[in-house]
Amino acid sequence: MGTIIGSGIFLVPQEMMQAVGSAPLVYLAWIVGGLLSFFGVLTYAELAALKPQAGGEYVYVRDGYGPLAGFLYAWTWCFIAKPASIASITTALVRILGTFSVFAFLSRSISGQSPLTWGQIFAIVATLLITLLNYLGVKKAGDFQLVFTLLKIAMILVIVAVGFSYGHGALAHFREEFTGAKGGFAGFMAALVAALWAYDGWNDLTMVSGEVKNPERNLPRALIFGVGTVAALYLSVNAAIQYVMPAAAIAASPRPASDAVSLVIGPAGAGLVAAGMALSMLVTLNGTIMSGARVPFAVARDGYFFQALGHVHARFRTPAVALAVQAGLAVLLLLLGGSFRQFFSLAIFAEWLFYMIAASTIFIFRRSKVTQSTYRTWGYPIVPALFILASAVLLYYTFRENLRYSIWGTLLILAGIPVFYVFSSLRSRQPNAR
Repeated sequence: MGTIIGSGIFLVPQEMMQAVGSAPLVYLAWIVGGLLSFFGVLTYAELAALKPQAGGEYVYVRDGYGPLAGFLYAWTWCFIAKPASIASITTALVRILGTFSVFAFLSRSISGQSPLTWGQIFAIVATLLITLLNYLGVKKAGDFQLVFTLLKIAMILVIVAVGFSYGHGALAHFREEFTGAKGGFAGFMAALVAALWAYDGWNDLTMVSGEVKNPERNLPRALIFGVGTVAALYLSVNAAIQYVMPAAAIAASPRPASDAVSLVIGPAGAGLVAAGMALSMLVTLNGTIMSGARVPFAVARDGYFFQALGHVHARFRTPAVALAVQAGLAVLLLLLGGSFRQFFSLAIFAEWLFYMIAASTIFIFRRSKVTQSTYRTWGYPIVPALFILASAVLLYYTFRENLRYSIWGTLLILAGIPVFYVFSSLRSRQPNAR
């Protein structure tokens, strides 16, 4: 829950309203996105209980489709999905901090001739500090995650309560339309992509499966309960925002939750919400960095990547080199520049491609009957099949609507093929190759 709830619920209501133009369609996008994510969770719950090893999806793809497919997943995760996710979270953090006058300098260039802004520098520093926290130990990072996740849930409940206490709120807002919306099927798919970004992160728990106590029981419980609770919180926040603000105002607001609270209790309340949102994003960043480094660690341990990435720090017992490399790639992406929407579009394409592939391995493992999972997916085979089909439709739309980033993402994925064969050749020459 701490990793899922980040910038999305506070920022994407604007993108969603601009895409579909009405509250009912916004809710439909939230519900469809929640159901798709939940179908994925039900599928992953069985896979996580069957193979509770560090690397999560990498392990499912590797064991289901072979080392090349597993490597391409890890390659994509390391060089596209996670750096883009980290960049989008820190970019959103800068966007939220921009509500405070003391942080107005974040939008300025660091010098008259430089294209680099102080916001980019701040995003880089945040990435490095949270990486350092994870470097110093999973227990420290886990404690940070737990405490501040509880605080962010409390903050969300306060936003909902404040919103529905507004004396000038109106249920009529739920029937209003924003006439400047993109509209049509393309508009709905754009809203769905935004909703799925807000739900994204539910798969991250599987990456740290090897560090979870009693994973066969606890992983399915955490996945199912976590996503179900997040969906309820998201729908409640969106309802509170819609009750306070008309459709056109939501479409015009870059920070709908903050602006809604400002209307109810004044600028001070909005400042508190903005501060809480910034803290929420740090928690999401922590979970993203924690889980992301476990994938290059796992593939390096299999001998298909630089051995240093599989190094465990002697004192802190963390994948130290993998964490450092992940941070470096995210910093590079931030230095290149880009917007919140561009970063999450790049990440969502790469991630959902492999969500689809990883989920499909459930059919392979069920047929093999080599081992039986302690958890069985409810609604099998329909639920996994619907998730895979919806993922394919989403990928088609995302590729078409974000052609530039999708083509770059595809080329980067394919670039991993020769890299795999290089490491495969080196691995075969080692006397202790597994």
